[in-house]
Amino acid sequence: MYEDNDAYVRAVHDKGLQFDLATMSRRRMLATIGGVGLAAAVGGSLVVPGDEATAACVAEVESETAGPYPADGSNGPNVRVLSGVVRNDIRSSFGTASGTAAGIPLTFSLTVQNLSCAPLVGAAVYAWHCDREGRYSLYSSGVTNQNYLRGIQATDSSGTVTFTSIYPGCYSGRWPHIHFEVYRSLAAATTAAGQIVKTSQIALPQSVSQAVYATTGYSQSVTNLSRISLATDMVFRDDLAAREMATVTGSVTSGFVANLTITVPA
Repeated sequence: MYEDNDAYVRAVHDKGLQFDLATMSRRRMLATIGGVGLAAAVGGSLVVPGDEATAACVAEVESETAGPYPADGSNGPNVRVLSGVVRNDIRSSFGTASGTAAGIPLTFSLTVQNLSCAPLVGAAVYAWHCDREGRYSLYSSGVTNQNYLRGIQATDSSGTVTFTSIYPGCYSGRWPHIHFEVYRSLAAATTAAGQIVKTSQIALPQSVSQAVYATTGYSQSVTNLSRISLATDMVFRDDLAAREMATVTGSVTSGFVANLTITVPA
């Protein structure tokens, strides 16, 4: 599809105003940015506060582009309909594919609530992200035969899904992030015609990303992160990820845990 990440950035920008309006909704003219990106060292681990720590009910999360590598059937392969895609641990490929993504461990949880601030129980979340080299399985050169770092789960009684993964790399032109789609049910998420309730992205904090990228295997991410900011990122710049920035705790030795609470239409 796109063999380099610069082509990805150009392709999305070239879609013009109509594309931007269709994929970015409910933007606030004045973004609330207090606290986002601040980090504190706690017992040798990094702790980054997120919005959900101070607000039990948040405004509807922004709709974002799924990008060119969703593998949801919209532009090529549809991993959602494959047996084995419903899983907690997304580090390895499944089905007929074989391979495991290397990197610093990351466990990330997404808590989904409706516009009345009640947990959305029994919904489904499809999550995917790049590997530590910035490559997307099924699309990027070198990993077209892999389907790792993709998975689906149904929300539990608290509206939460949790995935075991690795910390994604930072590729040229994009802030470190995780993609996700929310579906009304697990059945909808695993069928070709399933209706998407929300498409958005999880932003990862700068201080944590810098710590991860100083480790083996993430060297290119150091340069890429130094050339991007939330204010210049094509997705997060409109509101500086006020409702998309995850709270992250942990360390490079023990791994990291990310949490985000979002509100979506029921």
